Amino acid sequence: MAARPFAWEKSYPAGVRWDAPIKITTLGRLIDEATSTFAERPVFEFRDRLISYRELGERVYQFGAALVRAGLGRADTVALYLPNMPTHPISFFGAAKAGIRLVHLSPLDAERVLAYKLKDAGARTLVTSNIAPLFGMALKLHEQGLVDRLIVAEDAAFGESGLPTLPIPDRPGIVTFADFVAGAEPPAAWPAVDPEDVALLQYTGGTTGMPKGAMLSHKNITAAVSIYDAWQPALPSGDPAKDKIILVLPLFHIYALTSVMLRQITRGSCMLLRMRFDPDQTFDDFEKRRATIFPGVPTMWIALVNHPRFATADLSSLIYAASGGAPLPVEIARRFEQRAGFRLTGGWGMTETSPSGTNVPNTGVSKPGTIGLPLPGLEMDICALDDPHAVLPPREIGEIRIRGPNVTTGYWNKPEETKASYADGWFLTGDIGYMDEDGFFFIVDRKKDMIISGGFNVYPQMIEQAIYEHPAVAEVIVLGVPDSYRGEAAKAFVTLRADAKPFTLEELQVFLKDKVGRHEMPQALEFRDSLPKTTVGKLSRAELRNEIRAG
Repeated sequence: MAARPFAWEKSYPAGVRWDAPIKITTLGRLIDEATSTFAERPVFEFRDRLISYRELGERVYQFGAALVRAGLGRADTVALYLPNMPTHPISFFGAAKAGIRLVHLSPLDAERVLAYKLKDAGARTLVTSNIAPLFGMALKLHEQGLVDRLIVAEDAAFGESGLPTLPIPDRPGIVTFADFVAGAEPPAAWPAVDPEDVALLQYTGGTTGMPKGAMLSHKNITAAVSIYDAWQPALPSGDPAKDKIILVLPLFHIYALTSVMLRQITRGSCMLLRMRFDPDQTFDDFEKRRATIFPGVPTMWIALVNHPRFATADLSSLIYAASGGAPLPVEIARRFEQRAGFRLTGGWGMTETSPSGTNVPNTGVSKPGTIGLPLPGLEMDICALDDPHAVLPPREIGEIRIRGPNVTTGYWNKPEETKASYADGWFLTGDIGYMDEDGFFFIVDRKKDMIISGGFNVYPQMIEQAIYEHPAVAEVIVLGVPDSYRGEAAKAFVTLRADAKPFTLEELQVFLKDKVGRHEMPQALEFRDSLPKTTVGKLSRAELRNEIRAG
C-alpha cells in the first residue's frame, strides 16, 4: 500500500473516511439480507405494477431452486439475454444463490458476438424473453447448437407492453420460465459459495478483435457496493424508503447492475424499472411519479437538457442526479445545475472495477472536467506511458492505475491479456490522465484514441468538451483522420440541436480559438443526423471509426 494519507483524503466530504470498513460477502447473502430486512417495501415498479422485496425474494429462491433441480452448479455458466424486466434480477440473484456463474449478453450484440460470448463463457443455458427480436435471435442460437436449454420469460407475465412477441415452440430444450420454476422448492441447504468465486463474466470491448470477459467475483461486486455506501452513506432525502430511482440504464451493463440496482437493493429503495430511455417518459417520472434519483449516461443528459420540456418541467422531486459510463460534457452539467439548483455529479469506473472508481463530491470546490476523487478503500495513481512501473507526480499526464477489493483478477481464458493488464499488482486502466494536488483525477483520453498531429499528442475528448460549448451543438465525436501535412488531424462529427443552423469549419475554428491549442484545432467538420452509440448509450468513437473505414 502507498503511504497515507493520500492526496485525495483532504478533499473528501465531511464524514467520509478512506479507511471505512468495506463489507465483502456473496450476492446470495446480499439478497437474503435485503429481502428479509425490507420485505414489505416495493423494490420495483414495472408497468405500473409494484413488486415487493418479499415477492422478489420468493421468486429468486424459486428460480435458484429450479436451477439446482436441473443439475446446474458451480461448474456451469448461465447466460442472461434480457432487457430491463423483473426476470433479470430474479434470474441474476437466483443463479448467484445457486453458486452458478453468470454472463450477460447484450440485446444489441451482433450474432457472431453472441456466439463468441456463449462459446467463450461455456454457457449452455440461456434465459431470454419472447419479445420478438430477442427471441428470434435466441432461437437461432439454439438451432445452431450453441445452447442446450432456452428458458423463455413471457413478456406479458408482468403486464402487457404492446411489444411484438413470438410464439414459444414446443420443442426439446425450450421451456417457459413459468414451467421451468413450477414446483421448485429451495433445497435444505444451498450450495456453498465463497466470496472469491467468480459470480459474473462481464464482457468488455477489446482494442482489437472480440470482447474479453472480466472475471468479477462475489467479493469484487459486493465490495463495489460497499465502497459506494462508504462514499455516500445517506442521500439528501435521508430516508431510502422514500426514494424512487429511475432504472433505465441497461442491467446487462455493470454501471446499472452495481451502481444502481445492487446499491439500491441494499438500501431498501424502490426502482422505476424501464425497458428503454425516452425523454418524455423520464420527464413524466419526475413530474407524475415524483422520482427522486436519476442515474444516466451523458447521451441521456444531453437529450434531456436539449429537450423542449427541460425549460419548464417540474424537477422539484429530484434530489440527486448522476452521470457515468463516459465523460460528461461540462456545458451539459452547467446547464443542468442552473436549472435544477444542484450539481449533476459524475464519476469514473470500468467493467474491470465492478465498476467503482472515482466520484465527484456533491459539495465543495467545483473542478470542471474532473472525474472526481478515488472512493474509499481504493488506491489510484498515474504511471508513465512508456513504463507502467514508474509513478508520476501531480499534474503529469500518464496512465491511470488502480487497485482495491473491487478490481477483477483478470480475463476469462486470456492469461496473456491478464498478465499485460497489471503492473506491480496495479490494474492498468488504459485511460490517460493526471491527478492534481488536491487528489482530483482528470482523464484526457484513452490510449487508443490519442491523435498524433505534427508530432504532438492530441486528445479528442479535450476538443469535444470545447465544441460542446457551441450553442448549436447537440452531440460531437472527434476522430483523427489522415492529413498530408500533419500526419493526422482532428475531425469533428457533429449533430445539431433542434432548429440550430449548420456552421462552417472556419466559424468553428474561430469559436474554438481561445479554447484549444493550434495543434488541437479541428481541420475537418462533418454534420450528421445521428452519431453511433454503444449498447448503453455512450457515443462510440470505435463504431464511427469502423463506419468510416467501411464506407
